[in-house]
Amino acid sequence: MDHTAQLLLELGVVLFALGVLSRLAARWSLSPIPLYLLAGLAFGTGGLLPLNAPEGFFDTGSEIGVILLLLMIGMEYTAADLVGNLRTQAPAGVVDLLLNGLPGAVFALLMGWGGTAAVAMFGITAVSSSGIASKVLGDFGWLGNRETPAILGILVLEDLAMAVYLPIVTALAASASGFAALESVVIALAVLTMVLFVALKFGNAVTQVVGSGSNEVMLLRLLGLALLVAGFAEAAHVSAAVGAFLLGIALSTDLVERIHGILEPLRDIFAAVFFVFFGLSTDPGELPSVILPALALALVGIATKMATGWIAGARAGVARKARLRAGAVLVPRGEFSIIVAGLVAATVPSALTSTAAAYVLILAVLGPVMPRLVEPLSRMISR
Repeated sequence: MDHTAQLLLELGVVLFALGVLSRLAARWSLSPIPLYLLAGLAFGTGGLLPLNAPEGFFDTGSEIGVILLLLMIGMEYTAADLVGNLRTQAPAGVVDLLLNGLPGAVFALLMGWGGTAAVAMFGITAVSSSGIASKVLGDFGWLGNRETPAILGILVLEDLAMAVYLPIVTALAASASGFAALESVVIALAVLTMVLFVALKFGNAVTQVVGSGSNEVMLLRLLGLALLVAGFAEAAHVSAAVGAFLLGIALSTDLVERIHGILEPLRDIFAAVFFVFFGLSTDPGELPSVILPALALALVGIATKMATGWIAGARAGVARKARLRAGAVLVPRGEFSIIVAGLVAATVPSALTSTAAAYVLILAVLGPVMPRLVEPLSRMISR
């Protein structure tokens, strides 16, 4: 068969299958992330239906997916929200990162994977999925609950911490020296401070420049600017994901709803490609050997996120049943965990990426049902 025809047929099969899986996820009220990962495992080498899918397309598409994911996560928060959350939820945020990140780091060291893997596993287990958590809040009608600001505060601080953490992981993955890693962190902090200042003082002006004109013009400007900023960030060894996240903060103003409407379909397509690419790069033959360790790590992760929700809820002064709900919403892991695992995949044992895939699969599936599981317990506590 002609190479171009085969390429188009295989791309069509993969994308159509993703559409079917996304529909199933919506029907089951689940996040599509675990289904996308399973699709990547099925279509990759050693899977049930291996395809010679063009790696270049999926590699580049996954990079764009990360950029768009982080861009729109950044747009969820205004600079004023970030500053306010830093003031009120900083202690709970620090406890959250340590409580959830340290088990992952200790696990990597016990497995003998080395220091870089330990730093990577810290991030993989520490950060909740903002996308899944936001969907859970909306699906359960909890956006107006008293505990919701505490939940969002934790998510904001985790995302901000990633702006510092990702340059460290990037430098370690590149086998850079300690000085190079420190330099990347300093640059990231400087850029973060500058972006917050620009967003607070000139955010509307930045958005008006990007947001003027038709939807077509806005889409081209946004995508072009996001890729430019991500490229410059990557060139400065700060991480393309951080650059996209910071740009999202700067664009988070009055036009954010219009921007969301234009970018969401594009983000969803490339985000699906990103998760599939991670599945393609994971050897499904390694999953059986890591499923039990991943399950144990997931159970620890559930317990530590429940503790995080309890602590954040207590600081917000909400009732005990609301604290349980907060913890349940924070349980799922997703996009950041996969991003971190992808960054270090070439420099750590392959068992780490397999463990990360299994870990995310378990918690991305359990995450949306955790609020239902804790409801009986919360009713007992409220009596």
